[in-house]
Amino acid sequence: MNLLDENIRHDQGQQLRRWRVPCRFLIEDFAPSGIQDPDIIPLLHRLKHATLFTHDRDFFRQRLAHPAYCLVWLDVFDGAAARYVREFLRHSSFDTAAKRMGVAARVHQGGIDYWRCKRHSLARIEWTV
Repeated sequence: MNLLDENIRHDQGQQLRRWRVPCRFLIEDFAPSGIQDPDIIPLLHRLKHATLFTHDRDFFRQRLAHPAYCLVWLDVFDGAAARYVREFLRHSSFDTAAKRMGVAARVHQGGIDYWRCKRHSLARIEWTV
């Protein structure tokens, strides 16, 4: 399940749906408006194979990587979020929920930096999007 945080523009979610990328908005579908960051992690534990896309850099932490979910910090212009969500989901390292679980990632113009749970080093994938 691909979840968009409240800081992802609504038009970006609509673009993803036009591209047939399944996604839901965290606030509209699962949580009350104004949910605090510390309350999001327990919510993700209750959902199955959730990948949360956010513009909040606080989710890019090694200690937050957990096998129950994936966290993706979109460190890109908010009007380009849909494009980078789609590219992340298409990348061969993250193209299935099973491959994404346990990852805390930073997606940016130059590539993807990510932590995997139980690994102590930051990995990097370069790309041209």
